[in-house]
Amino acid sequence: MSARLKLAAVVAVCAAPFVLGWLAYEYHWFSGQSGNYGELIAPRPLGGALVPLRGKWVFVTVDAAACAAACERKLYVVRQVRRGQGKDAERIERLWLLADGGKPRAELLAAIEGSHVVPATPELFGALPGNYIYLVDPLGNLMMRFPGDPDPSKLIKDLQRLLKYSRFG
Repeated sequence: MSARLKLAAVVAVCAAPFVLGWLAYEYHWFSGQSGNYGELIAPRPLGGALVPLRGKWVFVTVDAAACAAACERKLYVVRQVRRGQGKDAERIERLWLLADGGKPRAELLAAIEGSHVVPATPELFGALPGNYIYLVDPLGNLMMRFPGDPDPSKLIKDLQRLLKYSRFG
């Protein structure tokens, strides 16, 4: 093999990752989706009912006290996702903000035992729009949201990854 051919082979091998990377970017070979299921949102501090829960990761749901089937499923999923964290479950709290002045059914409160249930202040109610499950970091910052009807296995995976790399909470 001649010296020129060897040099060309070395250059081709070294340039291939850059060329392939550029082609993948230019021609959108990948969907562009991130590796997480939840949507990262710009962190913003929350107060009110979250102040006593500082130091823990907090799942927050906002629903009426009457709690329709979708609300019950959301509360159930949050409970199961917390349980699915094993030894890290103690790092997570659950907070149900009541969007109205009502009182939830006793059997529902028994089913979500361990959850904090408090009326939503106008400040918190305005900061948490839509039908989502929110995640608040141990410093009290709203940082992520998940769909109101989530895939529990994807939610568990996201939370496991987050807790693995986080030293807080």
